[in-house]
Amino acid sequence: MTLSWAVIDEPNCADASKNKNSYACVSQHSTCIDDFMLSPSYMCECSGGYFGNPYVPSGCSRDRGYNPAPTKGKCTSSCGNISIPFPFGLEEGCFARAEFQLDCTNKESSTLAIHGSDMYVSDINVGEGMMGVQITSSGSNYLYSPGPLYTSSTLTLQMHWVVANLSCQEAALDITTYACVSANSTCLGLNLTDYDYGHLYIGYRCKCELGFQGNPYIANGCQDVDECEMTPGICSGLCHNTKGSYYSTPCPYKTQYDDIQKKCTQSKRQKSLLLGILIGLGAGFGTLFLALCSFFAVRKWRRDVQQKLRRKYFRENQGLLLEQLISTDENAKDKTKIFSLENLEKATNNFDETRILCRGGHGMVYKGILSDQRVVAIKISKVIEQSEINQFINEVAILSQISHRNIVKLFGCCLETKVPLLVYDFVPNGSLYDILHSTSESTFCLSWDDCLRIAAEAAGALYYLHSAASVSVFHRDVKSSNILLDANYTAKVSDFGASRLVPIDETHIDTLVQGTFGYLDPEYYHTGQLNEKSDVYSFGVVLVELLIRRKPIFTTESGLKHNLSSYFLLELKSRPIETIVAAQILEEASKEEISIVASLAEMCLKLKGEERPTMKEVEMALHTLRTKRSKYRIVAPENDQEMQPLLYSTDQT
Repeated sequence: MTLSWAVIDEPNCADASKNKNSYACVSQHSTCIDDFMLSPSYMCECSGGYFGNPYVPSGCSRDRGYNPAPTKGKCTSSCGNISIPFPFGLEEGCFARAEFQLDCTNKESSTLAIHGSDMYVSDINVGEGMMGVQITSSGSNYLYSPGPLYTSSTLTLQMHWVVANLSCQEAALDITTYACVSANSTCLGLNLTDYDYGHLYIGYRCKCELGFQGNPYIANGCQDVDECEMTPGICSGLCHNTKGSYYSTPCPYKTQYDDIQKKCTQSKRQKSLLLGILIGLGAGFGTLFLALCSFFAVRKWRRDVQQKLRRKYFRENQGLLLEQLISTDENAKDKTKIFSLENLEKATNNFDETRILCRGGHGMVYKGILSDQRVVAIKISKVIEQSEINQFINEVAILSQISHRNIVKLFGCCLETKVPLLVYDFVPNGSLYDILHSTSESTFCLSWDDCLRIAAEAAGALYYLHSAASVSVFHRDVKSSNILLDANYTAKVSDFGASRLVPIDETHIDTLVQGTFGYLDPEYYHTGQLNEKSDVYSFGVVLVELLIRRKPIFTTESGLKHNLSSYFLLELKSRPIETIVAAQILEEASKEEISIVASLAEMCLKLKGEERPTMKEVEMALHTLRTKRSKYRIVAPENDQEMQPLLYSTDQT
């Protein structure tokens, strides 16, 4: 049974569009259709190349859901006798998008189904974008027999599939979601028309170039085809394979035979040779001229399309606003630069995979070398809401003016892509989280002095953001993985993607809760009110990490998961602090120092923000402890045997 429905408030689209308050087609890129089957009425649909719900604002959109690389290390590649190539996959993290998830219901019988459906897959062809599908239907017939007669049938289809509902030109502009990742692959557009409704669906798929075969959706997936071996007799003489092609040379005996034939026919050819050369040269030069003209015309057209799209993104990302902010501030003009996409492509070797520093839930970070030989980190975030662009531009203008030795320097940004790119100073020695929680035995080991210094430097940077900068900045995502270490292991606070700017006359802002579990302030989580004490709570978790050397969410030997801050506060009430801290801390630090840092962490982790200290008070407490420790070591280093382990260099591992 097929049920038809329509909007019957107005008789047709013309009358409906006059009343904006009741007009149903509210989504951008939606189209109104007069419904002649259920007249008088009308319906809405997304325009060609757009998909979604035309009855809600922003319901019709282009496809942006493809992930060009699996995030899981080892993925199952077959179900019985059926091979499962990427972008398809069985486990989470193995498929490129949710529609490509498959279920292996029976390995012995090679039963492979599309996830969440009753359609079974018999084969997958990534080269041609085809999939063999079997659909089994069953029903009953009560009209022509005394009792119910059950029947079933199996329908076998060859279905087309595309990786995203985008054109090749649109897909190639976003490198983070572009599917054709193999070096010898090419993009093919697929346009299909639904003749019942006249809808035009646009998508693209990938294919290996001529002379190559394999999987174009994985790195180095398209491999050269040896035509000489695969197709015997393809050459008239000796066959020689080349990358993507082949060529033929005459056999020795055939060469001798050809020489004799040439001598016999030489006299006949002399008369027509000159005419043939002239005709051939004319045709050849003419064809070459036309080919060159066509090549340069297509190349210019493609460049014009890319330039127009980049200018469009630049305007949408408020590039003119940022240029105005920079031009009116001499300090920002000297420090902030708006990079072109071409400059960043050169700096990263066209965003080569070998330049990727890390992948995260918010995007990827590439290592780049600018034309002036500065080494930078280029952050490509995932899709950002258009409503956040103005706030983003304002934050770039403010953060570019921040100058503090313990904050990662923001050089500038690029606004010529769908999502703005951020360019930071490159910090080579990773994060505090990597050193504290690495399982490798050869990893650099921080001494107690190093821990106190890094904690004091990070606290000073946060205090600067809260009260010393021209505008207060709440970081909102303080954690050990956002405290980077430079070549001298000096702390650098990074990642201001979740930060918020606050006017000087305000103490807090209301915002959507955002942060990392294990570090998130409980009061901020329940009230939605972000203030400087939220950063203080998160910093308290970092202090506990330095003391106990456990992750913010850790698993005990019994298999139970614990929140580090709750575990610390609970254990602190039931047993001495010396029995809680890591063995290395117990060896290097005095009981008084451990007690001071533990008490400071406990105050930072108070449930009520008003009971917590400010970052200035935290920095002063850590600075006082370091000063007292330095004086103690200078006065009696040879008499206090307990202080000797603190003297080893940070070069030790």
